[in-house]
Amino acid sequence: MLKLVLLIFVIYFVSISCEKARFDNYRVYRVWIENQEQLELLQELESNQDGLSFFDLPIPSRNSAEIVVPPHKFADIADLFDKHNMKSEIKISNLQSLIDEEQPQIASRATYGWKSYYDLPNIYNWLDQMLEEFPNVLTNYNFGCSYENRTLRAVKLSHKAGNPTIFIESTIHSREWITVATSTYLLNELLTSNDEEVKKWQRATIGFSFLCSMLTAMHTRILATRLWRKTRQPHTSVCIGADPNRNFDFHHAEVGASKNPCAETYAGPKPFSEPEVLALSEFLRTIDNLKLYISFHLYSQLLLFPYGFSKEHAVNHNDLSKIGKKTKEAIVKRFDTQYVVGNIAEAIYLASGSSIDWVYAKLNVPLTYTFEFRDKGRYGFILPPNQIIPNSLEVLDGLKAMVREAQNLKYL
Repeated sequence: MLKLVLLIFVIYFVSISCEKARFDNYRVYRVWIENQEQLELLQELESNQDGLSFFDLPIPSRNSAEIVVPPHKFADIADLFDKHNMKSEIKISNLQSLIDEEQPQIASRATYGWKSYYDLPNIYNWLDQMLEEFPNVLTNYNFGCSYENRTLRAVKLSHKAGNPTIFIESTIHSREWITVATSTYLLNELLTSNDEEVKKWQRATIGFSFLCSMLTAMHTRILATRLWRKTRQPHTSVCIGADPNRNFDFHHAEVGASKNPCAETYAGPKPFSEPEVLALSEFLRTIDNLKLYISFHLYSQLLLFPYGFSKEHAVNHNDLSKIGKKTKEAIVKRFDTQYVVGNIAEAIYLASGSSIDWVYAKLNVPLTYTFEFRDKGRYGFILPPNQIIPNSLEVLDGLKAMVREAQNLKYL
């Protein structure tokens, strides 16, 4: 049997004193990478930033990257593209217009749902309502504090103790709003669904650990920037934060992670330097019988498994791939959303210090996966609210297939 443990993990990383950043007339360019010189140029831009930020990182396995460019840099970026014979197109002409479409949906409201994005107090209120409504299966945990001394909170959903556990982590990167919306949708389904397979899970005392690391990009009153990715701990006088998904203690900062504190993929000065990541790691060590760990991210429609630090295959690579392919087949059926399946290093790029590599290698969890949700770049990190339910439905389809195949292979 499979136990259902649902953990909602909420982090505040953004300072209350921060003012909301705007992106009026900012453009998102897609630029094609046709040779090593162009790749290295874009990698240097990503490392130095200089007012630019990247949706898609410039890496060898991709033939393009997406760059967010402020208006005062339009002429400079055009000259750069021209000088180095780089082909480009404007994907988004005014980034703020997409962000504005989200903002009214974050206002306080009495009824929680999945046609809008919500701020943190509303999400917390909804969780509290669920805890009150389902006291026999839900348990609340406060298990640490963020750098800015905000409580890290978890909700455990369990119908029966002692069975294998599945753990879902989401919104470890604060700009990936769809991940927390999908996480709460799944929690609601696990509690209230009329779906026969989900009801079967409930009758069979199947369970999930559900980790929803919801950062304050969702809290408009303290929003620093809608595109914020990192933590909030200062590492230099001018650069704040590290990439939490490069900060785990497994081949830390070896490859696919920056040592530049200003870079988006800065790994931090040492493993677990970020208090939120340390708290998460310590919390995970307390989870009994953890068999499946899932990390939710945005975007590109990928289903990834270890390793990221190397192209070396995991011991059970074939099983990880087989389960992944069954998941992909289930996802595509509803809306024809096409995912790519593979280990991180070969499917996209080398990246060390990730949560799924660490959980797999250090906690000996046999199945660990990263979902990179829809889409493939039309909206990027600014996925509209009308995508929440379609994304959640196809992810639930995939999750059911993943559980079935994991059971067939005797992992669960």
